[in-house]
Amino acid sequence: MSLLKAFSAGILLLTASQAKAQQTEQKKPDNPVKCTNIKEGKFLRTNYPEGIWHMIIKDNLQTEYSNNGKDYIKSTLVFVDDCNYKSIVMEKSDKNDPAQIGDVFNNKVIATQDNLIKVNMKVEGSQFDVVYIKVK
Repeated sequence: MSLLKAFSAGILLLTASQAKAQQTEQKKPDNPVKCTNIKEGKFLRTNYPEGIWHMIIKDNLQTEYSNNGKDYIKSTLVFVDDCNYKSIVMEKSDKNDPAQIGDVFNNKVIATQDNLIKVNMKVEGSQFDVVYIKVK
């Protein structure tokens, strides 16, 4: 009989926790998108520790740091409007990095939520989405 009581108590506890989990509202993306969040600050990528990769944007200059800050790529930013901008690679330290001086990346901020910014990037026929975390 005590096994039945323990099982019943477990089911009741599980049901209560499921009901509470359903009441927790998931955050929704910003509407409208807060595109200006990309214009200045320090950014990380969702699955990269800061030592592997981070980016600073200030005064329309974007600098991506990798390898614990030993390598970098500097790009100038040209904003077409609040949500669309071009990044043009001006300088880089790692000769083996596939980005080349003069490469132009067409970027569009497609979603924001709190300190998260999702950007669609296009370069030479390729396209991909990147999620940045704004930390400053």
